[in-house]
Amino acid sequence: MPYKNAYPFTSTALFKRIAQDTNTRHYKHNEVVFAQGTKADAMYYLHSGNVKLVVKAKNGKKAVLAILRKGDFFGESCLGRESLRMFSAMAIQPSTVARVRRATVVRIIEQEPALAKLFIAYLVARIGRIEEDVADQIFSSSEKRLARLLLLLADFGSQSDPEPVLMKISQETLAEMIGTTRSRVSFFMNRFRKLGLIGYNGTLRVNRSLLTFLLRD
Repeated sequence: MPYKNAYPFTSTALFKRIAQDTNTRHYKHNEVVFAQGTKADAMYYLHSGNVKLVVKAKNGKKAVLAILRKGDFFGESCLGRESLRMFSAMAIQPSTVARVRRATVVRIIEQEPALAKLFIAYLVARIGRIEEDVADQIFSSSEKRLARLLLLLADFGSQSDPEPVLMKISQETLAEMIGTTRSRVSFFMNRFRKLGLIGYNGTLRVNRSLLTFLLRD
């Protein structure tokens, strides 16, 4: 049987292949998974929740590079030569993360090259998503960035379920992630709520109509 049929590739399928060699841990909101400048010796898989990748400059300024969702791998820089983390990974709501040692991933890549090719394809696709995030940060308005972030956090685009998605996340966190102030986020959230795009009363409900708003010129 061809290898690709034996192992239909998704990030979940890949994780199942290495699951026996992982350690799973629960992280609280704002808890650091790994810190910038530490040794890159493992890769991670996000079971649930959301994780943000943040880089901090010498002058103290911070920038959010990406928002990760359930099913994402991260920390893959460990697969190269020995290096230090170029950014930090931090949970932005209660999250469950599995850690797999570099040696385990390298062994699987060496033993199963077909699976390695599929994994590379996955990483290339995720890098493309991060590039879209960076472009969005540069060229889109704060309001559009917020709309895109809410849809990303709610995982719209990968779900067939038409029902609204519920989540808990603070306006301070949203402001940090799109590079604006809490007051601006509050203004936009109130506007989205009045337009029926979201519901917000402690718990955030993202409606599919927000996607139409985002795609509008």
